[in-house]
Amino acid sequence: MVLLVSNLRKSYEGKTAVDGVSFQVGAHEVVGLLGPNGAGKTTTISMILGVLSPGGGTIEIDGIDIAVSRSDALSRTNFAAVYASLPGNMTVMENLRVFGLMYDVQHLQQRIEELVEAFELAPFRHQRCGSLSSGEQMRVNLSKAMLNSPRLLLLDEPTASLDPSAARDIRDKIRAFAAESESGVLWTSHNMYEVEAVCDRVLFMSHGKILLEGDPRALPAAHGKATLDDLFIAVAREPLTLGEG
Repeated sequence: MVLLVSNLRKSYEGKTAVDGVSFQVGAHEVVGLLGPNGAGKTTTISMILGVLSPGGGTIEIDGIDIAVSRSDALSRTNFAAVYASLPGNMTVMENLRVFGLMYDVQHLQQRIEELVEAFELAPFRHQRCGSLSSGEQMRVNLSKAMLNSPRLLLLDEPTASLDPSAARDIRDKIRAFAAESESGVLWTSHNMYEVEAVCDRVLFMSHGKILLEGDPRALPAAHGKATLDDLFIAVAREPLTLGEG
């Protein structure tokens, strides 16, 4: 199992943000973590990344308990988001080299060249990242996220500001990454079309709990909804009704 989350909890000043969340992500699997703003998704991801300490529960990455061996667990993880830009005053190659050294990537130059080719970055390799388009920056960001060949790749709204062509390109690359490696992907998005196209399984969060789980193509009908958008709206507006159903 790539990621195993058990009874995860987190509160802020007496307010519960994550309330007993349990789920898993397997190898070759893309799992969508969905829900309205304030559902607890970002807090959950922050705990998996080691940015926040859980108030309770456990997180295992590739069989390693993050509370017991944090550095070892996080060395098998990486992260990308459209809002988490790389340093804009550094070139593409400088960014990849610096982050590769931080992750202690073996045969770093060879790995960088593999990713430059895979993400079609050769024309931009000596350009500063801040001068690139949103789509180009996201390709560099994903290259950074794959430098250490992570067992767990966390993606928070990776295509949120991209045009349809760039977004499709990113989706295709993530699907290929999951299919061709022993890795798993945890993906958050508010774009339900994208979720149906990418995710093998989805988890709907509301008020800090996992409310629904299943195949994004079958889940709406199972709960009397026509589309995944309709189900998302229902989760946001009627969580208690859905939970009882």
